[in-house]
Amino acid sequence: MSTAPWRDPALPAAARVDDLLSRMTLQEKTAQLYGVWVGAATDGDGVAPHQQAMNTDCDWEELITLGLGQLTRSFGTAPVDPALGAQALALAQRRIAGAGRFGIPAVAHEECLAGFTAWGATAYPVPLAWGATFDPGLVEEMAARIGRDMRSVGVHQGLAPVLDVVRDPRWGRVEETIGEDPYLVGTIGTAYVRGLESAGVVATLKHFAGYASSAGARNLAPVRAGTREFADITLPPFEMALREGGARSVMAAYTETDGVPASADPRLLTGLLREEWGFTGTVVADYFAVDFLQTLHRVAADPAQSAALALEAGIDVELPTVKCYGNDLVDAVRSGKVPESLVDRAARRVLLQKCELGLLDEDWDRRAPDAAAGPVDLDSPANRAVARRLAEESVVLLANPDGVLPLAPDTRIAVVGPRAADALAMLGCYSFPSHVGTLHPEMETGIEIPTLLDALRGELPDAKVTFTEGCEVSGSSTSGFEEAVTRASEADVCVAVLGDRSGLFGRGTSGEGCDAADLELPGVQGGLLDALVATGVPVVLVLLTGRPYALGRWDGRLGAAVQAFFPGEEGGPAVAGVLSGRVNPSGRLPVSVPRGPGGQPWTYLQPPLGLAGEVSSLDPTPLYAFGHGGSYTTFVWEDFSGFGDSGDCGAGNDVVEIGTDGAYDLSLTVRNTGGREGADVVQLYLHDPVASVTRPDVRLVGYQRVHLAPGEAKRITFRFHADLSAFTGLSGRRVVEPGALELRLAASATEVRHTARLTLTGPVRTVGTDRRLRCPTEVRPEG
Repeated sequence: MSTAPWRDPALPAAARVDDLLSRMTLQEKTAQLYGVWVGAATDGDGVAPHQQAMNTDCDWEELITLGLGQLTRSFGTAPVDPALGAQALALAQRRIAGAGRFGIPAVAHEECLAGFTAWGATAYPVPLAWGATFDPGLVEEMAARIGRDMRSVGVHQGLAPVLDVVRDPRWGRVEETIGEDPYLVGTIGTAYVRGLESAGVVATLKHFAGYASSAGARNLAPVRAGTREFADITLPPFEMALREGGARSVMAAYTETDGVPASADPRLLTGLLREEWGFTGTVVADYFAVDFLQTLHRVAADPAQSAALALEAGIDVELPTVKCYGNDLVDAVRSGKVPESLVDRAARRVLLQKCELGLLDEDWDRRAPDAAAGPVDLDSPANRAVARRLAEESVVLLANPDGVLPLAPDTRIAVVGPRAADALAMLGCYSFPSHVGTLHPEMETGIEIPTLLDALRGELPDAKVTFTEGCEVSGSSTSGFEEAVTRASEADVCVAVLGDRSGLFGRGTSGEGCDAADLELPGVQGGLLDALVATGVPVVLVLLTGRPYALGRWDGRLGAAVQAFFPGEEGGPAVAGVLSGRVNPSGRLPVSVPRGPGGQPWTYLQPPLGLAGEVSSLDPTPLYAFGHGGSYTTFVWEDFSGFGDSGDCGAGNDVVEIGTDGAYDLSLTVRNTGGREGADVVQLYLHDPVASVTRPDVRLVGYQRVHLAPGEAKRITFRFHADLSAFTGLSGRRVVEPGALELRLAASATEVRHTARLTLTGPVRTVGTDRRLRCPTEVRPEG
């Protein structure tokens, strides 16, 4: 047994790490600052562009004699049985520990955006579907399950969640985001972080920061967001996930803002993240981003300068594999071009995290998951049950004007569309079958993924269901239209199942690197829908997509419309359940649905000049607003009241004064007046009539999902604090200004039910990192 202080678990982590660093050579310290991607493709057929160029060959046996910071995607690179993968990872860790002087294993990381990205692991709904649930508790439960599955096979760090706020729905990675509102993104994302961290897995916030604001919705394009957009829309979800969620890692974004790449921006990664917000964890590079400083951004002349810029900015770990933080960095330090103190700073952070994970302890191997314990089930019935609940809660009923839904149990149904009979229609680009499995067509998917067609036949066994594809997802052929029209004409109702094929870098219509020129339905799907509507048979449009698409062309012409955002392996039964009526839809839109394919980019967070007006012939008003969603039951909101610090009521036309540091409670009763159980989502919006800088007309500051049996009622109270009205003022500091405010309780951003009018009194308050970030709610039964 070693008697070195760094091995003593009774000592403070900082003391242990300081002792260890004092014993390490420069090369051993730098070895802690990079990962190695064993098994990644070098032949140009990998999952990402530049992978073949960036994955340099290395002598594994020689490399690990110095130690190793991270192991990249042991499970997420190629199909591997989970039990065998766990054994291989455990063996690799013992070899790493055995090869170095200090016996320290690596941190193993994996993607886990919509579930653990491993063969045979549960494929949950994508984050955009999480946003549609407005249910942080369920998202936290899902993330805890993901984390436990990862830890069970020896993984320490998960590269999720994505906290980018949608700024342009044409961006390919919209499916990976939670929505277009920073409060929704922050609260749902923070719940995910809590769940993952509760399982002992390091959550990694990405992409820090501004990635979703890329110009023209192009992946990796320059970001041209203004200072206030950056501060008030881009950054708050990250701050909430760090302060309230306890995330222990952050991934720097690929993009550059105002000419400065995020990976080389010390103001962002050190000044804001660490000095202002107090973050003490690790900052990791997005894959190949350190070398991109030379090859794509051209702010560095060689790998050594790339390393210097990244280290100085605050990137501690180069991922996915060693390129710049290896020998080039060592030589630069030895020549005096890079201060060794930068290496020490990063190595200390990495080793502190390894200490937290127990990887500096003598018995780390004995406390690691037992790889020989038998089969590993990463898609348990309990996992699938949570995946089903998430999928069901995420389905949004956009329209049902004539009550076509639910479908009659013995009706004639023509199912038409390229997404109806394809299991991959349910999955986003970071699910294993879409992300990796498509490169291995010889392998089974490893999980059961019912199609919507099969699920609908199971839901309605007495119905006569026919099917034809009609067209491809993104093809140009209309040769299938005739048969589709024939099938629809013979039916009582037509279910048109349209949408996206998720993929990577041009291999799909949605997903990373699959950006859209406009918001028309892909390929000729819009033409197919026109042909089906023209039959006169009621058409139920079902969208399985990774982004919203323009639907104004069919406004008032559809029997019903249902939106599902890649609802995961249980998505087929979930959507079929909504169509049959077994599931009462309760999802709400996390992104606006546009009326027309142009007029973009647009989200609901617009100041007056961003709204429809007489100065432009273009009307950006969406067809369906943020927060919109229907139900098969009815709800009434009654007995609205409000109380300020002094107990004054602000309901109706009354105006209540509270201080700029004051609070105000709003309460109402939600009653289910229909004949079946269901869930409603009460949303609280803030309207600031006059401010020192232009403000969004409305923005979400609170919400509460409530489930009610027929006739049941519950009382909901929102505890609003003036901090939630804060914004970045003319001074560049975040302030709460005195003046009028309106609090609007609404069913969507545009469907206001009750309004409270406030006046904030007192001085302008400058607020910092101690301000309140969320609006607490209380729900109690109503007698």
